Amino acid sequence: MASKGAISCQQLSKYFGDLAAVSQLDLNIPRETIYGFLGPNGSGKSTTIRMLCGLLLPTSGEAQVLGLHIPSQAELLKTKIGYMTQKFSLYDDLSVAENLRFMAQVYNLSPREQKQQLDKAMSVYRLGDLKNRFVGTMSGGQKQRLALAAATLHKPELLFLDEPTSAVDPQTRRDFWESLFDLVADGVTILVSTHYMDEAERCHGLAILDHGVKVADGSPPQLMEDIDAWVVKVEADEISRVRRHLSTLDNVISVTQLGMHLRVLLDKTISQPAVYVQQQCAPLNININASQIEASLEDVFVMATRASHPAGMAA
Repeated sequence: MASKGAISCQQLSKYFGDLAAVSQLDLNIPRETIYGFLGPNGSGKSTTIRMLCGLLLPTSGEAQVLGLHIPSQAELLKTKIGYMTQKFSLYDDLSVAENLRFMAQVYNLSPREQKQQLDKAMSVYRLGDLKNRFVGTMSGGQKQRLALAAATLHKPELLFLDEPTSAVDPQTRRDFWESLFDLVADGVTILVSTHYMDEAERCHGLAILDHGVKVADGSPPQLMEDIDAWVVKVEADEISRVRRHLSTLDNVISVTQLGMHLRVLLDKTISQPAVYVQQQCAPLNININASQIEASLEDVFVMATRASHPAGMAA
């Protein structure tokens, strides 16, 4: 039975020889949302996207994308999706307008549709003044806007974005995300992979991937609320000495220094986390101030991927 959501997959796996790039992945992504894949390089984000696009055959498992079975109906899916790769894939030796006209022909748009969509893309993505510019001379942010315009030229129902902001500045990234929310408001569903925590927090739903395995799934607020750890902020005179000491304690999951304070994750078996930190640091004879604070998405990521890293390791 076809899924009513945008994407549904069950036990989706991809092996390259003995390497499990993606292992038994389950997903349910509703329509008209931004769903994120958060994880480091090699976590399986790009491999999953390629399988869901029909570009890569899964080793096992099932997937339905926009109600179509993948990979058997991948050809039917092509006209319904847009795909923006991590590496810029348009033509540097063509102008902006020439690139967009070429993509319009690839999507088999009629002459009337081509004109309408090209005019709209030039306006929406602020490309009008650049239409005759050779793409090879453009900045990273300008190329990013062009790539998004090209990926949405045929009005796809579903947009796949594979780390689309990895080569642009923070302001350009913010502007890009405003464009994504505008697309969702127009009925588009977006699956975006990222390794930026601030981008992950913008998503309606999020999966954290680690070595091909989904280790957390939910809305960012829910993931932060449900974290299985206490978070304590520590200010101290000799911050490096305190960090080294806390990193040796069994109940300390991680210690991260942020400027002149520490962010400490503690096992939830500790009943009074701030008091515990104060007591454990007492033998150092250093003036410290410890206070319990709310978890961040980075804290969630550390907890979700802790099996991949030594316990108590200082970041």
